Amino acid sequence: MKKEELQAIAAQLKHPTGEKGIEMAKMMHETNINMTRHSIQNLNIKAGDSVLELGHGNAGHLELIFEQAEKLKYYGLEMSELMFQEARQINRNFVSQKQAFFSLYDGNAIPFQDSFFDKIFTVNTIYFWQEPENFLMEIYRILKADGNFCLTFADESFMKQLPFTAYEFTLYTTEKLKQLIEKTAFKIVYTETLTEKVKSKTGELADRAFTTIVLEK
Repeated sequence: MKKEELQAIAAQLKHPTGEKGIEMAKMMHETNINMTRHSIQNLNIKAGDSVLELGHGNAGHLELIFEQAEKLKYYGLEMSELMFQEARQINRNFVSQKQAFFSLYDGNAIPFQDSFFDKIFTVNTIYFWQEPENFLMEIYRILKADGNFCLTFADESFMKQLPFTAYEFTLYTTEKLKQLIEKTAFKIVYTETLTEKVKSKTGELADRAFTTIVLEK
């Protein structure tokens, strides 16, 4: 693949747009569903919780969240206008019942008041955070006392094998991420690394190591 093609893939993964963006979102949903499920399971969601997801893509996984407990409120934040529209369309029933609320944001300042959420999670977005330490502090700010933030990402050892991650991406090992978290007021309460089989673009199966870190305020 040429450099321009790899850069285009990286840009779509960061900020999906147009017809290619819709295809990319479907692919991301399928590829990431195990990571998303693992993140949701580790949030320990309880009845009445307000849950925020950062970078939800097409949000084809919302049923998994609403299966966890009753009387939940889900909020999704996304930088991509296309993903905002797709998520609202796919989840129009949850939106009309005022169970799911989607908003756009700039990827830096989180437009919610202090101590608003019980649970927050994000899957495969950390590579694109512009100011990681500041962003973690923003997440800390909007989380309630004793609230949990669950961060799931694919390990640098796997990600650096993908040629497009040379553009737009900042890669992390678990150790590197822990060092970043230690600069904030968050407490690490749980870390788990799993390996799963994922299909490459050429249809071959590859082993992907991914880590979930659960943080508490």
